[in-house]
Amino acid sequence: MNASLQDLRIRLDDLTDPRIEAFMQEHLKDMRATSPPESVHALDMVQLRQPEIRFWTAWRGEGELVGTGALKHLDADHAELKSMRTAASVRGQGVGRAVLEHILGQAVDLGYQRISLETGTQPFFEPAHQLYLRYGFTDCAPFGSYRPDPHSRYMSRAL
Repeated sequence: MNASLQDLRIRLDDLTDPRIEAFMQEHLKDMRATSPPESVHALDMVQLRQPEIRFWTAWRGEGELVGTGALKHLDADHAELKSMRTAASVRGQGVGRAVLEHILGQAVDLGYQRISLETGTQPFFEPAHQLYLRYGFTDCAPFGSYRPDPHSRYMSRAL
């Protein structure tokens, strides 16, 4: 097992820890730096606290936040993967994979039949595209309230 994953703990989170807000502010900053404003679909802290969102955090060592991911309820059979982020210091070390596997398992346990996501099309997002493809996601049409957008890539997979 990768050294950064040996003591990785993933937990369903209530978003009260101030470290989470700082981590998600960095996420929003990155999204705004890589995508036009109308194409940024990342959720802020108020949106992440809505009842249709389940949010997980990944921690390493003595409280180092290294990853996040969320699941948004769309309907009884369909959920959306949101807020996937890995700390820059551990990118490429399997944290994103561990969070994704955890959320996919939770989605199955919750009875969802399909999980979809929206991500950017810029080169910044290429590692995410490769991760999602490895886990069986395929390109799809916009879903939910999304509309066609040249800066957005939509992907989905059956569970």
